Amino acid sequence: MQFDPWNPEFVAHPYDVYRELRATAPVSFFEPTGQWLVARHEDVNAALRDRRLGRSYLHVASHEEFGRAAEPEFQEPFWRVVRAGMLDVEPPVHTRLRRLVSKAFTPRMVEELRPRVRRIAGELVDAFVERGGGDLIAEVAEPLPVTVIAEMLGVPESDRHLLRPWSADICGMYELNPSDEAAHTAVRAASEFSDYLAGLAAARRANPGDDLISALAQVVDEGDRLTEEELIGTCVLLLNAGHEATVNVTGNGWWSLFRNPAELERLRADLSLLPSAMEELMRYDTPLQMFERWVLQDITIGGVEIPKGVEVALLFGSANRDPEVFADPDRLDVGRTDNPHISFGAGIHFCLGAPLARVELAESFGALLRTAPKLELVEEPAWKPNYVIRGLESLKVTTG
Repeated sequence: MQFDPWNPEFVAHPYDVYRELRATAPVSFFEPTGQWLVARHEDVNAALRDRRLGRSYLHVASHEEFGRAAEPEFQEPFWRVVRAGMLDVEPPVHTRLRRLVSKAFTPRMVEELRPRVRRIAGELVDAFVERGGGDLIAEVAEPLPVTVIAEMLGVPESDRHLLRPWSADICGMYELNPSDEAAHTAVRAASEFSDYLAGLAAARRANPGDDLISALAQVVDEGDRLTEEELIGTCVLLLNAGHEATVNVTGNGWWSLFRNPAELERLRADLSLLPSAMEELMRYDTPLQMFERWVLQDITIGGVEIPKGVEVALLFGSANRDPEVFADPDRLDVGRTDNPHISFGAGIHFCLGAPLARVELAESFGALLRTAPKLELVEEPAWKPNYVIRGLESLKVTTG
């Protein structure tokens, strides 16, 4: 098998191909997307921190100056929202946005959220156990982070059912060579979500509450203020990044544990392993398999010269299985202590929500391990067709 992100067999198990890439072609050109694939941990980690690479090039050149075609006009509402968030901008705009938003995601602020996360996780798991099981992803993995981020943002409970579909539709544009149908769907979702958030922000400016949208709508930092588009782009990013990865770590993680029953029993017997187990599950079956960067200046990666104007595709899933960094990397070890995985990225775009994700995962897995110690798989799950943001369609289990 070769690197083929549209092949369901590859999506289900890309790790043998990654092993071959690391050994024989750690930096290689992938013609179908016009990208350079980077497979080794050392190179991926260095590229994430290298300022000659950027999530965008529009801070230094226009599409034309960079030798790229502008996006189709119908996609403008999508890119307006996405490029107003901090993930797709570079300094100095990124620096300003991250400074304004990061106050809500300090370790202390996140730790204060733990009792609320624990309550939500406990309620979801209790209801799940009462039903005797079901789809772990739809009934536990998805509602937890969506509820947490919705409560943080101040989205009314009656509107929260809108968030997950909007997020999933928007994230469809992050896949490789998305279809026109996926693009139109993402544009519609971005427009609807943007309009909704604009109305919510206006209401909170007039009548602030104890929530993140109210705080962002009022925020002033050394005379600086978020624009309307920046506020909307930030909230869209917080929703998407705040739950997509957490959902997939939960689904992928439980599937990994079911396939490694000795490690599942080890974790059940010693819940003090939860922190290391969460890091290991993020490493072992990484939810974000690829992260892209534009080459802003000619650069050499792994001995290969890559010219300005092209894109590199950093293979997180491969980097997290690199034997140069991880002992016995294809073995799941819930007690692994030396674990410098890069599932949260690195450099200035390191995931702002990493502390919150860790709390959510520990509370979710902890509640299930304590309340449903006989959790069993009902049927082998199927993978979604997506490669970049990789996760299961569902995970049917019984609580015994």
